[in-house]
Amino acid sequence: MVPAKMFFTKGVGTAKQQLMSFEMALRDAGIEKFNLVTVSSILPPGCKRITREKGLEMLKPGEVVYCVMARNATNEPNRLVAASIGCAVPAGNDQQYGYLSEHHPYGETDEKTSDCAEDLAATMLATTLGIEFDPNTAWDEREKVYKLSGKIVTTTNITQSAQGNKDGLWTTVVAAAIFVPPEA
Repeated sequence: MVPAKMFFTKGVGTAKQQLMSFEMALRDAGIEKFNLVTVSSILPPGCKRITREKGLEMLKPGEVVYCVMARNATNEPNRLVAASIGCAVPAGNDQQYGYLSEHHPYGETDEKTSDCAEDLAATMLATTLGIEFDPNTAWDEREKVYKLSGKIVTTTNITQSAQGNKDGLWTTVVAAAIFVPPEA
């Protein structure tokens, strides 16, 4: 099974128990009704991004659905948690695969988390494509090098962050790239 479509989603949930907090985050993301199977970070060649709404319409409750997911949780009041999926899509003829990355830090802002996830995906793709770059330069500089090479066409991310509940309830964040089966 090689997915031809995928969509991004994210959510946050809060509850007394960590599992229920995770369930609430999945509900917020709209993916609680599926049997989610996490996979590693390859974006199949030619896999097209669709909207969350369109993707959810193509899936059935109870279906086994493959995804790349980042998740994080805390029950510490006011602790910042984040989860992000980065995506790097190669240019060309739909023969080259891309990369998805998962990043799930504590204490990082949305912007820093987003940049890191996008950077991870782009760097993995760049090394696969033989793009020369200095790994010690800032993401903004490397992003320019990657795109100027003509080998990486786009990078993007989806990020969810939240502060831990002030009363110590569990707070969970999720970000996911959901693969839609080819027959859907």
